[in-house]
Amino acid sequence: MTDTLIEMTTVIASSFVERNRLEQSELPALIKSIHAALTEVVAGPRSEPEQAAKPTAIQIRKSVTPDALISFIDGRGYKTLKRHLTTYGETIESYKAKYGLPVDYPTTAPNYSATRSAMAKSLGLGKTTPAGSAANPEPAPPPAPARKPGRPAKPKS
Repeated sequence: MTDTLIEMTTVIASSFVERNRLEQSELPALIKSIHAALTEVVAGPRSEPEQAAKPTAIQIRKSVTPDALISFIDGRGYKTLKRHLTTYGETIESYKAKYGLPVDYPTTAPNYSATRSAMAKSLGLGKTTPAGSAANPEPAPPPAPARKPGRPAKPKS
């Protein structure tokens, strides 16, 4: 098979050179491109990358458990999908598109989200405070009384 590819490449290249002007430095590139094209024709069309099987609605529902989200990539459970997906070079959006997941598909496990939310609330995050007041709810101490106008205080020695 290799001999016939070389013979065909030789015939095509010589025919091209007879009818067209070509620099001597361009000849190796021409021969390589002709040989590559013939090899591709003999090998057949390239197979398309394998499409991921789209999960059914039941599989999507079962992939969301209280403590973990089951990945459609490796079948393991994760509290959050973002770090897992970045190891595979994917984003949340591309993952959802690849597997036909709904836009509102969660990216964190429900119990993990609830735990993080409770922790944030216990730290006081998310509470709005009146403009200009400190985050500390204790009232500020009253200001020190002003000195009576008059003579300046004597310096202590």
